[in-house]
Amino acid sequence: ALGFHSFGLIARMIILMRPPVINLYSSAIFIAFVTSFIGYMLYKRAQHLFYAGYISALSALSLIAAYHLSLSGDTLQVMEAVLNSNFWLGTHVVSMTIGYAVIFMAGFFAISYILIGTLTRFLTPDFSQQLERLVYIFLMISLFFNLLGTVLGGIWADQSWGRFWGWDPKENGAILIVLWIGIILHMRWGRILSVRGLMLMTILSNVVTAWSWKGTNMLGIGLHSYGFTEKTFYWLMMFFISQVAIIILGSLPKKYWLSFQDKPDAQ
Repeated sequence: ALGFHSFGLIARMIILMRPPVINLYSSAIFIAFVTSFIGYMLYKRAQHLFYAGYISALSALSLIAAYHLSLSGDTLQVMEAVLNSNFWLGTHVVSMTIGYAVIFMAGFFAISYILIGTLTRFLTPDFSQQLERLVYIFLMISLFFNLLGTVLGGIWADQSWGRFWGWDPKENGAILIVLWIGIILHMRWGRILSVRGLMLMTILSNVVTAWSWKGTNMLGIGLHSYGFTEKTFYWLMMFFISQVAIIILGSLPKKYWLSFQDKPDAQ
């Protein structure tokens, strides 16, 4: 599946003579590719099918989103003049999209911590530590790519529009992701967050990232607006609700978690 995905991605790049990300549709395809590739590498390293299977589910969700985005028209359209730069498309846009993919991976591993802990008895201390380590590493990687992409986007905006920063909704969304990840990491470094707190805040980063990735494009405001689509808005709201529901589930006292019911000191 990863091979077919790679072939399709490379074919689009050759046809367009562009980097892999040029619009929302291609960003969803690229996120699916990045998550699949990292999931495959995790499986090769750990030889644990959980990583490959779970990340494949995230990749599939991204491809489903791409399919619905493709229904709005041609996915190989001619680039707008301001986007007609392979250098900036290959640096700013790709960096941001990699950052989105990695933070979604952190968020979905955090979801697995909550679901496995509350609904099963399989959340052992070793497995919990592995998930915590993965989430922590992915948060740091996503911070790097999102910060890099935001700075490169500002330089591109300065050259294209004559200003580095204009408080455009998309720009605000980009810096919001950076600030949110920074808050999570600093609270963890300062030992303010427990492992569960880290996971809950990382799940909320799915909401922040989804809004910054897709939501801001539907506002009809700013230079990054791609138009409002009611169907996309509906699924975006459903995604937000699902994340909030998982956060509420994870906020239950640990004595109600199946994985901790046999541990009287669980809090």
